[in-house]
Amino acid sequence: MKSYKYTLALLAFLFGCYAFGQKAATKFTVSLEKEAAIHQNVQAYTNAIFDSLVQLRRDFHRHPELSDQEKRTSMKVANYLESLGLEVTPHMGGYGVVGILDTGKKGKRIAWRADIDAMASDLPDVVDFKSENEGVRHICGHDIHTTVGLGIANVLASQKEHLTGTIYFIFQPAEENIKGAKMMIADGLFNLIQPEEIYALHVSPYPVGTIATKAENVFTHITAIEVAYEAPTNQDALVNFTKELISNTQTHEPNTPFWDLNNVFSPEIGVVHPNTIYKDFVALMSDFEILKSDNTLTLKAMVLGSDREQLSTFLAAVTRKIETSEYSEAFQSVQYNFQKDMPVMFTPMNQQQLTEDTMKSVASLYGPQSTIPLYGTGPYAFSDDFAFFQESVPGVYFFLGASNFEEGVVAMPHTPNFEVDEECIKTGVNYFSSMIIERLRH
Repeated sequence: MKSYKYTLALLAFLFGCYAFGQKAATKFTVSLEKEAAIHQNVQAYTNAIFDSLVQLRRDFHRHPELSDQEKRTSMKVANYLESLGLEVTPHMGGYGVVGILDTGKKGKRIAWRADIDAMASDLPDVVDFKSENEGVRHICGHDIHTTVGLGIANVLASQKEHLTGTIYFIFQPAEENIKGAKMMIADGLFNLIQPEEIYALHVSPYPVGTIATKAENVFTHITAIEVAYEAPTNQDALVNFTKELISNTQTHEPNTPFWDLNNVFSPEIGVVHPNTIYKDFVALMSDFEILKSDNTLTLKAMVLGSDREQLSTFLAAVTRKIETSEYSEAFQSVQYNFQKDMPVMFTPMNQQQLTEDTMKSVASLYGPQSTIPLYGTGPYAFSDDFAFFQESVPGVYFFLGASNFEEGVVAMPHTPNFEVDEECIKTGVNYFSSMIIERLRH
């Protein structure tokens, strides 16, 4: 009898486990279906508003505004966000705008940033919807950035009932003169919003339909190296010695494949290859400037480095070589000068785990061909003050592919024939709306 009761109890337990497993499996299946459904909704809604986003982008393109002068752009951004039902704060840090999408449910707080300013340029526009503001042009793609940001806000607002947490949309002025991020922060941005993660993009020459990025710095570090001596009698000999020493210490001399910018995107040696030549480097990018006074001789040159560690190693090597040379007694100092009359460059620094997680998220939803991992940084003098936001909030800066090589469209910012395939708007809105939804769940 005890054995029979035990058998019944065991059968009841096993049946209960089976039933629980069936319920759990059903819930899991329903959960997967809901997860797939929301991303299908994202794509369907993006398709529905795509034409309107293209028209919006072309309006921004026809009416570009310089840094600190983005009055019209700012007003259109604010009006658009208000029409979506977001809480909007205009005039932050000048013409900055912040939109808040609060789902009313507890959850993560995620920020998306888009820069809104244009550049001074007399180069002829290459599109039919040309700039109507003489001497100003969206030659860096911020009209795309602004439009994608508004598109993401629109899509996520449409899915509000299915989301948790809060999404902040930061439309930043004055990126081109590297003032806007600091102005918004000084004006109380992080008192108004408290994001746990922050994201941004920049159009790039990668193919339309792709995004690319890497952990740590996404642009090359650029600074000036200064070497100072007590002015010796034979200054010419010291100048020649220092020039030769620094030139020989750099990792890539002139007239090598490194300096052929066509190689930056090469599949064999470019930044997309694990063994790229564009990593672990320090190289000179200017001639030497000679500064003489009664008591001091100073040599200065611009240098770029693949990362901070390489710059530190380079400085230590130069110092060591001078200290063991015949000019050691005259030697005063060698340092990087980030502050004086050089162009100060800032590179976004991507948090490694977030970089890995977000790239995997997009690849899982839109296919492995949608993401391009990068392994190096090209020798360009690019920067972005999104880096200042990342000093307070961990985040990731992405490159949005906007080229269509078959059509002759190459989206290389700051070049005379800069143009984008407007399909990149759809890519950006789809990928990053989905990415933000996934981040809200984790």
